[in-house]
Amino acid sequence: MFKGPTTIRDHSFEANLFARRAFIAFVFVLVLVAILFINVYQLQVTSHDTYQTRSNDNRIKIVPVAPNRGIIYDRNGVILAENKPVYSLEGISENIKDLDKSLEELAKLLAISEQQQTNFLNDLKHNRRFKSQILKSRLSEKEVALFSVNQHKFPGFSIEARLARHYPYGDTLTHALGYVAKIGKKELLKLDSENKTKNYRATRDIGKLGIEKFYEDTLHGTVGSQKIEINNRGRVLRTLSFTPPIPGDDLVLTMDIGLQQAAQEALKGMRGAITILDAKDGGVLAMYSNPSYDPNLFVHGISSKNYKALLNPDRPLINRATQGRYAPASTVKPLFAILGLNEGIITETTKIHDPGFFQIPNVKHKWRDWKSWGHGTKEDGYKVGIYKAIEESCDTFFYDIAYRLGITKISDFMAKFGFGEKSGIDIYEETSAILPTVEWKKERYKEGWYVGDTISVGIGQGYWSATQIQIVNSINILANKGIHNPPHLVSVTKQGSTVNLINNDEKEPIVLKDPHYWDVALIAMHNTVKKTTGTAHKAFKGVDYDPAGKTGTAQVVKIAQGEKYDEKKLKEKHRDNAMYVGFAPFDDPEIVIAITVENTGGGSSVGAPMARKVMDYYFANKAKDLAGNP
Repeated sequence: MFKGPTTIRDHSFEANLFARRAFIAFVFVLVLVAILFINVYQLQVTSHDTYQTRSNDNRIKIVPVAPNRGIIYDRNGVILAENKPVYSLEGISENIKDLDKSLEELAKLLAISEQQQTNFLNDLKHNRRFKSQILKSRLSEKEVALFSVNQHKFPGFSIEARLARHYPYGDTLTHALGYVAKIGKKELLKLDSENKTKNYRATRDIGKLGIEKFYEDTLHGTVGSQKIEINNRGRVLRTLSFTPPIPGDDLVLTMDIGLQQAAQEALKGMRGAITILDAKDGGVLAMYSNPSYDPNLFVHGISSKNYKALLNPDRPLINRATQGRYAPASTVKPLFAILGLNEGIITETTKIHDPGFFQIPNVKHKWRDWKSWGHGTKEDGYKVGIYKAIEESCDTFFYDIAYRLGITKISDFMAKFGFGEKSGIDIYEETSAILPTVEWKKERYKEGWYVGDTISVGIGQGYWSATQIQIVNSINILANKGIHNPPHLVSVTKQGSTVNLINNDEKEPIVLKDPHYWDVALIAMHNTVKKTTGTAHKAFKGVDYDPAGKTGTAQVVKIAQGEKYDEKKLKEKHRDNAMYVGFAPFDDPEIVIAITVENTGGGSSVGAPMARKVMDYYFANKAKDLAGNP
């Protein structure tokens, strides 16, 4: 059988082929080794600093440390807002031996709710086993003591403390101090836009209202940090360095907590506000709005039940001293007297006939005086002059002045006293209210200004509205004969031994054609209290200090022509507001006061007696201080 040709192997060719392949493989290996060495060089030499830093970032962590918030004091050094330790029961999962049994026993010992237990278990699931989680916060001293005695039964659980804001006087100062609460989304966006986020990395709360919000940057302080070493699981091994935070500045207010409490007591059970200024510099000695609420409710997160309770018709969330808009009523009559004198509309001896009403020539409508038969007497020919008009609060006299002045002169002059604009007090919760002008009415109501609109403005009614802080500021300017010290709540900031005075700038004074015009209005206000015919005489009878003042009764609803005001027939919310403004002592004013009480009647029967109570407190305590008594 034929087997075919025999293949002869070419050993030389195969050897060369193998040699070529071996060479290529060797070169390939050399290239890979070269690449490896280049990469090693790159990592170990060229990029050493970069990777060293990244390695440290994995090993070393910077933890922010929150600064202590500044303390707030009253003018006498009494603490009004402080940082108090808040105790919480916390547990570390990896150290708890029997979780279910521990929770069961703790619930019996400290009355821990099922919801709190559920929240704690959820926190344990979503956080690392060695991290502490809160089971119950805001423990009472009794609860802290109970746990401390039984702590040996609960391995893995401990009491931890942190500082939280506390307001020892509760609802007495809420509308002035405000409060702090958890930083929300709105605040975070604002902090980010202002490049302040870094300084709040360890901060939980931020000022929400009042002084706490207005002076947030001053009170907050500067964040600190600690550099810690951690392992690959994130456990802290040691602290490498510590940069302490800088606490916020302390604030010293112009307010007197004793006077504030006296104002609160005077307004008890009524809606309204009391503001008292230091006549020397415009500092707010007291500013109380009633009803109020406890700011401590908001610090740890207010419950929906408590918040709904604040949304009632009495509107406790509104600061009536700076946000309440009221007709200023007769409290502005002394200012009208000055304006009439300054414009030459009247003189110190001018007298007008007062039949108990005012009429525009050729108009049937009558603008009535509160005293239907008028303030004149047979002896003086039923005429009234400027002093008597203020002392007895004669409406007819000021209807006549307003008619002859016109709204433009009135609004221009009253704007100098701060009406129609914010006072600039150092809280954000303030409204400008309304000082009516021709332009304002045209824009608001799309109609012109009528002469009849001006008449009611002459007694602080009609379209005119004002806040109490505007009213008391205007009386302070009057008492100081044109010198304008803007109202403010904070006088001093302190950081350690460094003290800074703030809010001590005067505004441009009001200058009259004749300085004597100030005296005319002031003497008339003095007579209002001193003369037996004065509307505030009865309330201040027998005082041992020398006050001056002006009562006011502000209509809330209009009474039809020919009808009489009958309080009993009106709903409470439609009844008149009682008002009073005043200062003391007359010769050298120390304090200026404004009272507004909603829907309670007349200024002489309600406002003036209330002012007397508060001013009595002030001068009684001043006498004690002078005598050196506690």
